[in-house]
Amino acid sequence: MRILHHLPLSPYCRKVRLVLAEKRLPFDLRVEKVWEQRPEYLELNAAGTVPTLQEDNGLVIPDSSVICEYLDEAYPDQGLLGRTLAERIEVRRLSVWFDGRFAQEVTNNLYGQKHLRRLTGRGNPDPAAIRTGYTALRYHLDYIGWLAETRKWLAGSMLSQADFAAAAHLSTLDFLGEIDWSISPPAKEWYARIKSRPSFRGLLADRVAGVSPPAHYTDLDF
Repeated sequence: MRILHHLPLSPYCRKVRLVLAEKRLPFDLRVEKVWEQRPEYLELNAAGTVPTLQEDNGLVIPDSSVICEYLDEAYPDQGLLGRTLAERIEVRRLSVWFDGRFAQEVTNNLYGQKHLRRLTGRGNPDPAAIRTGYTALRYHLDYIGWLAETRKWLAGSMLSQADFAAAAHLSTLDFLGEIDWSISPPAKEWYARIKSRPSFRGLLADRVAGVSPPAHYTDLDF
């Protein structure tokens, strides 16, 4: 069986889970506490990060972006990178935006400070970083709302990896109760559409010790 080494609330792992599920590729999940730096895991992924995908044939693919590109090349029937060169550029641009800028300005300052620091025993969160995260979140929700109002999906006319990159980060924050969806009704409507897809069911079923998601987390209609 295909194995995905992951952390349940990691947005990068969630993105890969969504892509695998959207492509209807079966996989087993294996939690990897990356802060333990297990030698056995470092042999699979020298960077010691998650996610890492192990295929049935022994092929090992590290890093969420590399994994998602691989999955679209290896299993092209359900393409998620766009049809034309222009579409592929926009999908990749937005994927980098969410995994880069959104992660740096929002996810790292909220999920990183309020959950990951506690999980890894790195002390108390930084209040200034948390304030920065909330401020940036408003800006990013407005941007997502604008994309959702002007396009069928975030990168254009078709569902793509850009939607899953954005939804993965937002689902992590939503699980922690960090999102005020009233900030951008169009962003909320887009998120409701994507979390209603069958590929989202695994994420909505997640439960993490010591954290209770808000009631709306599993409500497909909010």
